[in-house]
Amino acid sequence: MHANRLQATINYAAQTDFRQCYYANDHSKDTVIIDPQPMLLTDGRSDRPSLDQEGFCLAAHPTQVRNFEDRDEVAAKYPAEIVELLLSQTGADEVIVTAPGILRFSESSGRAGSGDNSMPARFAHIDSTSETGRGFALRSLPEGRTMARYAHFNVWRAISGPPQDVPLAVCDARSVSEADLMVADAIFDPPGGAPEWSFESWLIAHNPAHRWLWFSDMTRDEALIFRTSDLEYGLPVPHVAFDNPLAGPEAPPRVSIELRAVAYWYA
Repeated sequence: MHANRLQATINYAAQTDFRQCYYANDHSKDTVIIDPQPMLLTDGRSDRPSLDQEGFCLAAHPTQVRNFEDRDEVAAKYPAEIVELLLSQTGADEVIVTAPGILRFSESSGRAGSGDNSMPARFAHIDSTSETGRGFALRSLPEGRTMARYAHFNVWRAISGPPQDVPLAVCDARSVSEADLMVADAIFDPPGGAPEWSFESWLIAHNPAHRWLWFSDMTRDEALIFRTSDLEYGLPVPHVAFDNPLAGPEAPPRVSIELRAVAYWYA
Protein backbone atom coordinates (compact mmCIF):
# COMPACT_ATOMS: atom_id res chain seq x y z
CA MET A 1 0.00 0.00 0.00
CA HIS A 2 1.43 3.36 -1.04
CA ALA A 3 1.33 6.38 1.24
CA ASN A 4 -1.19 8.03 -1.07
CA ARG A 5 -3.42 4.95 -1.36
CA LEU A 6 -5.49 2.81 0.93
CA GLN A 7 -7.89 -0.08 0.67
CA ALA A 8 -11.24 0.44 2.30
CA THR A 9 -14.76 -0.92 2.15
CA ILE A 10 -17.11 0.97 -0.13
CA ASN A 11 -20.76 0.22 0.52
CA TYR A 12 -22.50 -0.15 -2.81
CA ALA A 13 -26.16 -0.98 -3.35
CA ALA A 14 -27.03 -4.40 -4.71
CA GLN A 15 -28.93 -4.82 -7.95
CA THR A 16 -32.51 -5.75 -7.03
CA ASP A 17 -35.80 -6.47 -8.76
CA PHE A 18 -37.50 -3.71 -6.75
CA ARG A 19 -37.01 0.05 -6.45
CA GLN A 20 -35.03 0.78 -3.33
CA CYS A 21 -35.60 3.72 -1.01
CA TYR A 22 -33.85 5.40 1.89
CA TYR A 23 -34.81 7.91 4.55
CA ALA A 24 -32.99 10.96 5.84
CA ASN A 25 -33.63 10.07 9.48
CA ASP A 26 -35.38 6.76 10.17
CA HIS A 27 -33.06 4.29 8.53
CA SER A 28 -35.07 1.37 9.90
CA LYS A 29 -37.38 2.03 6.94
CA ASP A 30 -34.60 1.86 4.34
CA THR A 31 -34.91 -0.87 1.73
CA VAL A 32 -31.40 -0.44 0.32
CA ILE A 33 -29.53 -3.75 0.10
CA ILE A 34 -25.92 -2.99 0.97
CA ASP A 35 -23.19 -4.65 -1.11
CA PRO A 36 -19.85 -3.95 0.62
CA GLN A 37 -16.81 -4.17 -1.63
CA PRO A 38 -13.08 -3.67 -0.95
CA MET A 39 -11.82 -0.88 -3.19
CA LEU A 40 -8.53 0.93 -3.66
CA LEU A 41 -8.75 4.66 -2.90
CA THR A 42 -6.26 7.30 -4.00
CA ASP A 43 -5.50 10.40 -1.96
CA GLY A 44 -6.74 13.28 -4.09
CA ARG A 45 -4.00 15.51 -2.69
CA SER A 46 -1.55 13.66 -4.91
CA ASP A 47 -3.78 13.68 -8.02
CA ARG A 48 -5.20 17.23 -7.97
CA PRO A 49 -8.52 16.36 -9.63
CA SER A 50 -10.65 19.05 -11.28
CA LEU A 51 -14.33 19.88 -11.63
CA ASP A 52 -14.14 19.66 -15.43
CA GLN A 53 -12.47 16.24 -15.48
CA GLU A 54 -13.18 14.02 -12.47
CA GLY A 55 -16.07 16.21 -11.36
CA PHE A 56 -14.63 17.36 -8.04
CA CYS A 57 -11.78 19.33 -6.52
CA LEU A 58 -10.35 20.40 -3.18
CA ALA A 59 -10.14 24.15 -2.69
CA ALA A 60 -8.37 26.22 -0.07
CA HIS A 61 -11.25 28.19 1.41
CA PRO A 62 -10.84 29.97 4.75
CA THR A 63 -14.15 30.73 6.38
CA GLN A 64 -15.26 33.49 8.71
CA VAL A 65 -17.73 31.18 10.45
CA ARG A 66 -16.54 30.51 13.98
CA ASN A 67 -19.26 28.15 15.16
CA PHE A 68 -20.88 25.97 12.51
CA GLU A 69 -23.41 24.74 15.05
CA ASP A 70 -24.80 28.27 15.37
CA ARG A 71 -27.49 28.28 12.68
CA ASP A 72 -27.86 32.04 12.74
CA GLU A 73 -24.13 32.61 12.21
CA VAL A 74 -24.02 30.02 9.42
CA ALA A 75 -27.02 31.59 7.69
CA ALA A 76 -25.52 35.08 7.98
CA LYS A 77 -22.04 34.25 6.66
CA TYR A 78 -21.68 30.88 4.99
CA PRO A 79 -23.94 31.00 1.89
CA ALA A 80 -22.22 34.14 0.61
CA GLU A 81 -18.83 32.46 1.07
CA ILE A 82 -19.99 29.43 -0.92
CA VAL A 83 -21.42 31.58 -3.70
CA GLU A 84 -18.10 33.41 -4.04
CA LEU A 85 -16.20 30.11 -4.03
CA LEU A 86 -18.34 28.48 -6.70
CA LEU A 87 -18.34 31.55 -8.93
CA SER A 88 -14.54 31.56 -8.88
CA GLN A 89 -14.26 27.80 -9.45
CA THR A 90 -16.85 27.44 -12.21
CA GLY A 91 -17.04 30.73 -14.10
CA ALA A 92 -20.82 30.58 -13.86
CA ASP A 93 -22.94 33.71 -14.29
CA GLU A 94 -24.81 33.17 -11.03
CA VAL A 95 -24.81 30.76 -8.09
CA ILE A 96 -27.81 30.24 -5.82
CA VAL A 97 -27.61 28.34 -2.53
CA THR A 98 -30.61 26.02 -2.43
CA ALA A 99 -30.67 24.69 1.15
CA PRO A 100 -29.33 25.45 4.64
CA GLY A 101 -26.10 23.85 5.76
CA ILE A 102 -26.42 20.21 6.84
CA LEU A 103 -24.35 19.10 9.82
CA ARG A 104 -23.35 15.45 9.93
CA PHE A 105 -21.60 13.42 12.63
CA SER A 106 -19.76 10.10 12.54
CA GLU A 107 -21.23 7.36 14.70
CA SER A 108 -18.34 7.49 17.19
CA SER A 109 -19.38 11.03 18.15
CA GLY A 110 -22.57 9.79 19.74
CA ARG A 111 -24.37 12.58 17.84
CA ALA A 112 -25.23 10.83 14.57
CA GLY A 113 -28.97 11.19 14.21
CA SER A 114 -29.19 13.96 16.79
CA GLY A 115 -30.45 16.45 14.19
CA ASP A 116 -32.38 16.38 10.95
CA ASN A 117 -30.49 14.37 8.30
CA SER A 118 -27.37 14.28 10.47
CA MET A 119 -26.03 10.76 9.85
CA PRO A 120 -23.20 9.96 7.42
CA ALA A 121 -24.21 8.72 3.98
CA ARG A 122 -23.23 5.07 4.30
CA PHE A 123 -23.94 3.81 0.76
CA ALA A 124 -22.70 5.09 -2.58
CA HIS A 125 -25.21 7.35 -4.27
CA ILE A 126 -25.76 10.45 -6.41
CA ASP A 127 -28.01 13.04 -4.82
CA SER A 128 -30.43 13.34 -7.74
CA THR A 129 -31.16 11.86 -11.14
CA SER A 130 -30.74 14.02 -14.23
CA GLU A 131 -34.49 14.61 -14.38
CA THR A 132 -34.64 15.60 -10.71
CA GLY A 133 -31.64 17.90 -11.09
CA ARG A 134 -33.22 19.67 -14.05
CA GLY A 135 -36.45 20.15 -12.10
CA PHE A 136 -34.57 21.63 -9.16
CA ALA A 137 -32.63 23.94 -11.48
CA LEU A 138 -35.82 25.22 -13.11
CA ARG A 139 -37.41 25.77 -9.70
CA SER A 140 -34.56 28.02 -8.56
CA LEU A 141 -34.04 29.80 -11.88
CA PRO A 142 -34.48 33.58 -11.42
CA GLU A 143 -37.50 35.03 -13.19
CA GLY A 144 -36.78 36.29 -16.68
CA ARG A 145 -33.60 34.24 -17.10
CA THR A 146 -32.94 31.51 -19.67
CA MET A 147 -30.33 28.94 -18.75
CA ALA A 148 -27.87 27.68 -21.31
CA ARG A 149 -26.39 25.36 -18.71
CA TYR A 150 -26.86 24.53 -15.05
CA ALA A 151 -24.84 22.48 -12.58
CA HIS A 152 -25.62 21.43 -9.02
CA PHE A 153 -22.76 21.28 -6.54
CA ASN A 154 -22.26 19.97 -3.03
CA VAL A 155 -19.63 21.76 -0.94
CA TRP A 156 -18.40 19.49 1.88
CA ARG A 157 -16.24 20.71 4.76
CA ALA A 158 -14.80 18.83 7.74
CA ILE A 159 -15.12 21.03 10.81
CA SER A 160 -13.53 18.54 13.20
CA GLY A 161 -9.78 18.08 13.31
CA PRO A 162 -7.83 15.54 11.24
CA PRO A 163 -7.61 12.69 10.68
CA GLN A 164 -11.27 12.13 9.84
CA ASP A 165 -12.46 8.72 11.10
CA VAL A 166 -15.29 8.65 8.56
CA PRO A 167 -14.22 10.77 5.57
CA LEU A 168 -16.07 11.22 2.33
CA ALA A 169 -15.02 9.27 -0.76
CA VAL A 170 -15.83 10.57 -4.24
CA CYS A 171 -15.77 8.60 -7.48
CA ASP A 172 -14.24 9.88 -10.71
CA ALA A 173 -17.31 10.56 -12.84
CA ARG A 174 -15.46 9.36 -15.94
CA SER A 175 -15.21 5.85 -14.45
CA VAL A 176 -18.97 5.51 -13.97
CA SER A 177 -21.26 3.82 -16.48
CA GLU A 178 -24.99 4.38 -16.85
CA ALA A 179 -25.39 0.65 -16.16
CA ASP A 180 -24.08 1.30 -12.63
CA LEU A 181 -27.01 3.61 -11.78
CA MET A 182 -30.23 2.48 -10.09
CA VAL A 183 -33.12 4.87 -9.58
CA ALA A 184 -34.16 5.09 -5.92
CA ASP A 185 -36.41 7.25 -3.77
CA ALA A 186 -34.73 9.64 -1.34
CA ILE A 187 -37.35 10.27 1.33
CA PHE A 188 -37.11 13.16 3.75
CA ASP A 189 -38.91 12.52 7.03
CA PRO A 190 -38.55 15.73 9.06
CA PRO A 191 -38.69 15.40 12.85
CA GLY A 192 -41.75 16.72 14.62
CA GLY A 193 -44.35 15.18 12.36
CA ALA A 194 -43.95 17.44 9.32
CA PRO A 195 -45.08 15.84 6.03
CA GLU A 196 -42.63 13.57 4.24
CA TRP A 197 -41.37 14.51 0.79
CA SER A 198 -39.20 12.71 -1.71
CA PHE A 199 -37.42 12.81 -5.05
CA GLU A 200 -35.56 10.43 -7.33
CA SER A 201 -31.87 9.80 -6.78
CA TRP A 202 -29.40 7.20 -7.99
CA LEU A 203 -27.87 4.35 -6.04
CA ILE A 204 -24.58 2.94 -7.33
CA ALA A 205 -23.92 -0.71 -8.14
CA HIS A 206 -20.42 -2.10 -7.84
CA ASN A 207 -18.13 -1.83 -10.84
CA PRO A 208 -14.42 -2.70 -10.49
CA ALA A 209 -13.65 0.10 -12.96
CA HIS A 210 -14.71 2.75 -10.47
CA ARG A 211 -11.90 5.08 -9.42
CA TRP A 212 -12.44 6.29 -5.85
CA LEU A 213 -10.55 9.15 -4.17
CA TRP A 214 -10.54 10.79 -0.76
CA PHE A 215 -8.68 13.75 0.67
CA SER A 216 -6.57 13.00 3.72
CA ASP A 217 -6.54 15.13 6.85
CA MET A 218 -8.90 17.84 5.70
CA THR A 219 -9.02 21.05 7.73
CA ARG A 220 -11.87 23.48 8.32
CA ASP A 221 -10.28 25.91 5.85
CA GLU A 222 -10.62 23.49 2.93
CA ALA A 223 -13.70 22.67 0.88
CA LEU A 224 -14.40 19.58 -1.20
CA ILE A 225 -16.57 20.60 -4.16
CA PHE A 226 -18.27 17.91 -6.21
CA ARG A 227 -20.78 17.95 -9.03
CA THR A 228 -24.15 16.34 -8.35
CA SER A 229 -25.94 17.14 -11.62
CA ASP A 230 -24.55 18.61 -14.85
CA LEU A 231 -25.66 17.39 -18.25
CA GLU A 232 -22.85 19.16 -20.10
CA TYR A 233 -20.13 17.09 -18.43
CA GLY A 234 -21.91 13.75 -18.42
CA LEU A 235 -22.56 11.73 -15.29
CA PRO A 236 -22.15 13.38 -11.89
CA VAL A 237 -20.09 12.18 -8.93
CA PRO A 238 -21.03 9.22 -6.71
CA HIS A 239 -20.01 9.69 -3.08
CA VAL A 240 -20.10 7.77 0.19
CA ALA A 241 -18.84 7.94 3.76
CA PHE A 242 -16.35 5.20 4.64
CA ASP A 243 -14.37 4.00 7.66
CA ASN A 244 -10.81 5.28 7.39
CA PRO A 245 -8.37 2.44 8.13
CA LEU A 246 -5.58 5.00 8.64
CA ALA A 247 -7.41 6.72 11.51
CA GLY A 248 -6.58 5.23 14.89
CA PRO A 249 -8.95 4.85 17.84
CA GLU A 250 -7.94 8.28 19.12
CA ALA A 251 -9.01 10.06 15.93
CA PRO A 252 -11.58 12.77 16.62
CA PRO A 253 -15.11 11.89 15.51
CA ARG A 254 -15.88 13.48 12.17
CA VAL A 255 -18.15 16.49 12.14
CA SER A 256 -18.89 18.01 8.74
CA ILE A 257 -21.12 20.54 7.06
CA GLU A 258 -22.34 20.49 3.50
CA LEU A 259 -24.06 23.16 1.49
CA ARG A 260 -25.79 22.62 -1.85
CA ALA A 261 -26.03 25.17 -4.62
CA VAL A 262 -26.88 25.48 -8.28
CA ALA A 263 -24.76 27.38 -10.80
CA TYR A 264 -26.25 28.94 -13.93
CA TRP A 265 -24.81 29.98 -17.24
CA TYR A 266 -27.36 32.16 -18.99
CA ALA A 267 -28.26 32.23 -22.67
